[in-house]
Amino acid sequence: MTFKAPDSLAEQIAHHLAERIIRGELKERERIQEQKVTQSLNVSRGSVREALLILERRHLINILPRRGAQVSELTPQHVRSLYTLVMELYILLGNAVAERWRVEADLAPFLVIQQRLADSLLKQDINAFVDASFSIMQAAYPFADNPYLQQTLDNLQPAISRTYHIALERRKGEMGQFIEVFTELLQAVIARDPARIREVLIGYGKQNCGLVLAALAER
Repeated sequence: MTFKAPDSLAEQIAHHLAERIIRGELKERERIQEQKVTQSLNVSRGSVREALLILERRHLINILPRRGAQVSELTPQHVRSLYTLVMELYILLGNAVAERWRVEADLAPFLVIQQRLADSLLKQDINAFVDASFSIMQAAYPFADNPYLQQTLDNLQPAISRTYHIALERRKGEMGQFIEVFTELLQAVIARDPARIREVLIGYGKQNCGLVLAALAER
């Protein structure tokens, strides 16, 4: 495999390995050997080491003394902790949009995403649906104008994606309900109602966390 710009080589390697972890091709506690990755991708060992540090920052692997890198374990406690944090960060984003939108055109990106979600539901395309759901976060970033919040959420997104993949079939049945949740969230944003924004997102987080925990219990 050959990697090219615009992303750095380490970022491209990290993305490749992250996709394998998210899809479950690399299992929990499985070792990731630098030399094997170097040979299979035809890249330098230094780039692989840098990629592994990126993956550790994104909570997909642990780098252990004298044992190297291994895929992080996904336990019920990890899932609960992840969703507790991420929902609070989503609430910050939601409040930022509510406070700072001024004209209807400011909300146009969210209406486009809403249509993409509806199209994905009609096609029963869960992967496109998940991609569109993450686009909500991306569309909200300019309103928050907070690089620390954005960096934190970007680093957590692969971990969230991993939980989505575990509960993929369960989430497929929840696609219509997610659109209803997003509609309620948009209404709360338009009304500039922070209490309702919190209520909608906390409810969504609890439901989604429950889907993932149920899927973990069946493994």
